[in-house]
Amino acid sequence: MLMKKIAFLLSLFILISSCGVKQTKNLLSSGNYDEAINNAVSNLRTNKDKKGRQDYVYLLEEAFVKVKERDLNTLNLLVKDANPAQLEKIYNTYLQLNDRQEKIKPLLPLRLIKEGRNAIFPFDNYDDQIIESKNALSGYFYTNAKKLMATSDKMNFRKAYDDLNYLNQINPNYKDVLRLMDDAKFKGSDYVSVYTKNETNMIIPIHLQNDLLDFSTLGLNDKWTVYHSNKQRGIDYDYGMMINFRQIYISPEQIKENEFVKERIIKDGVKKLIDANGKEVLDEKEKVVMVDNLKTVNALIYEFRQFKSCQITAKVDYLNFRNNQLLQSFPITSEFIFENIYSTYKGDRRASDDNYYSNFDKKAIAFPSNEQMVYDTGEDLKAKIKDVISRNPIRN
Repeated sequence: MLMKKIAFLLSLFILISSCGVKQTKNLLSSGNYDEAINNAVSNLRTNKDKKGRQDYVYLLEEAFVKVKERDLNTLNLLVKDANPAQLEKIYNTYLQLNDRQEKIKPLLPLRLIKEGRNAIFPFDNYDDQIIESKNALSGYFYTNAKKLMATSDKMNFRKAYDDLNYLNQINPNYKDVLRLMDDAKFKGSDYVSVYTKNETNMIIPIHLQNDLLDFSTLGLNDKWTVYHSNKQRGIDYDYGMMINFRQIYISPEQIKENEFVKERIIKDGVKKLIDANGKEVLDEKEKVVMVDNLKTVNALIYEFRQFKSCQITAKVDYLNFRNNQLLQSFPITSEFIFENIYSTYKGDRRASDDNYYSNFDKKAIAFPSNEQMVYDTGEDLKAKIKDVISRNPIRN
């Protein structure tokens, strides 16, 4: 039995290995050289000198030579073309040539047993080419970004920012890139003034309006949109977001009373089991059989429910300040409910449901003020405003 299991596992291992080799060969023959290299390297990281790994060594050697030749031919054409737009591809190709070598180096030497030699990987030093192409690419992106920023188009500033950001990643602190990025970010952003309008019959305290406009914790700003509840100097606002309060309804304070009777059969200790003749029942050991003593209990429960609600109906308007046009409107309704239930009883409290016991421990509490009710409803309102903005960006 053990031998059969070993034979099965051996066959399974051989099958898996052969599938891996076949897949790598297919990648090689279809021109996916880097994927073939990744497969081979992965399989050679452990037990690289085993006979079963020899196919991967041959495949790695062949794939490396072919992909290097292809990259060098591509570079030759790109350099002859002398198109500045191809500088990024030139730089990335040199990085690719170098990274591929660094991936293989830790595995060396790789022995080809049948041929009695080590696998050959013609490595080259690309440091100078990488630096030269990086500097050329940096100059191209820098010059192009400045051209884009010489316009008044926000989209051009955004493109310039992305180019400068990439430039700063490949060549940190190049010239005044960081300053230009700040400028491009500022001029490429849409600035939105958020303000309220009260059309209700209720006076909303100023500090409460300010709180309703406090979106700082809601994370509304995205990469290119900045929301301000207080206008700032030096900013020409592109859009407005008006939160128009249409109605604020606050219900009267209510206390509702309810009286009901509960009856329940409960276990109240144990008692001796008595038969029909009034005699004690004994078990096989001549001991008296004890059973649950069931008891019916009753309670008269007085329930009190404190209730107060607030509902705010509002409308969020998107406005284009450039042409004073209304872009979109979104109705919003938010509600907050204050409720406190407490109870007293006469009789045996065990007659009520177990999960009802907590009501007996509660007392009447002060109703929240109207202002507090509006404030609590406003927390839900802010969340809904965030949802509107998340699903409906000002600029698509």
